[in-house]
Amino acid sequence: MSPMIRNPLLFAVMAAMLAAVGFGQSWQVALTILNLCLISAVMALGLNMQWGYAGLFNVGVMGFAAVGGLATVLVTKAPVVDAWAAGGWRLGISFVLLLATAAVVVVVRRWLGPGPIRSLVTAALVIAGYFLIRVFFDPATEAIEAVNSAKTGYLGGLGLPVLLSWIVGGVLAAGVAWFIGKVALGLRSDYFAIATLGISEIVIAILKNEDWLARGVKNVTGLKRPVPYEINLQADAWFADFAAWFGASVIEASSIFVKLCYAALFLAVLLIVVALSERALKSPWGRMMRAIRDNEDAAEAMGKDVKRRHLQIFIIGSAVIGIAGAMLVTLDGQFTPGTYQPLRFTFLIWIMVIIGGSGNNWGSVLGGFLVWFVWIEAEPAGLWLMDVITSGFDDASPLRAHLLNAAPHMRLVIMGVILLLVMRFSPRGLIPEVMRR
Repeated sequence: MSPMIRNPLLFAVMAAMLAAVGFGQSWQVALTILNLCLISAVMALGLNMQWGYAGLFNVGVMGFAAVGGLATVLVTKAPVVDAWAAGGWRLGISFVLLLATAAVVVVVRRWLGPGPIRSLVTAALVIAGYFLIRVFFDPATEAIEAVNSAKTGYLGGLGLPVLLSWIVGGVLAAGVAWFIGKVALGLRSDYFAIATLGISEIVIAILKNEDWLARGVKNVTGLKRPVPYEINLQADAWFADFAAWFGASVIEASSIFVKLCYAALFLAVLLIVVALSERALKSPWGRMMRAIRDNEDAAEAMGKDVKRRHLQIFIIGSAVIGIAGAMLVTLDGQFTPGTYQPLRFTFLIWIMVIIGGSGNNWGSVLGGFLVWFVWIEAEPAGLWLMDVITSGFDDASPLRAHLLNAAPHMRLVIMGVILLLVMRFSPRGLIPEVMRR
């Protein structure tokens, strides 16, 4: 089948599956899945830029998504004035000392020639700077976390509009990617994967344990929303008339309206990212990135700075993932560091890219929709299937009880089966990369 026919058909089938959930279950469930599919598609696009364009094996998607989520807290929450008064100035001094230590280390290492003396001096400066920073940092964090720890216990944010946090989330994720890239991009691909996974776990550990930053595992709730609140819509007379015109209750209509508003915002971001990605992929820059991916030695022989280009695409892809992480926290309305797990925020995103078709932007979008849809709907589908299979069993049968209890795990089985089928019959993904010669 021609790609001109097959690709739109695949998206039409995906739309029909979402519509089937709306008619079969409820439109609120369908719209919830749609919003998460849109966010997952943006996240898959960011990873596809790194792997599909440049062959970078990034296994730290979770960390960049968490940094993007942190940006939502730092931008939207109001500052905690008492916390700033209690320890803000000491925390500021500790960060100034951190920057000063880094600057001194860089200057000294440039001044001293390679050898054991430079290593010893560097180690001494780092150790001295560490203990000096802790003199101010420890009392500052203790004082901040002691300020009404049940409700605040952290510095808060800037109190700015939530949509701004999506941009800031991308910038923060890009900054983290720059640091990781400077350290790890010179490593072999498998070591680079281990480094990104390890650093992402470090990021999550920091978010969980540094309460002064974003309350740690106590979570930050009540984040601002870029869409109306349901209770405000329900109080408006025009909306009550609007819901009555559709024959729906005000409560149900308000929930659907809010989800549609979120869907419109997420869709706008997705379309912008896809448009820019397609433009970049078809440009000379995109052809250069794929040339580097296919043969680094040949590209380097042609005068291309491979490490610099890898750092460039690693930063861009991580920024897109950070934007998606900020969007997800905005949708949830809360920041919960404990929910960032590699299965959900790294390996599931990898499956989206692989099934959709690495190197193809539209393939990553389709993979994001399909994989997340299956991940959510596999549990109720598995429960229904097990109920049908065991319908002839006695209600007290231990085998029936075991199969029904195991139904939620069907999502892992179904996901594995889908991955195997795609790899067998379409090893380059559902929408393969277009190879131009």
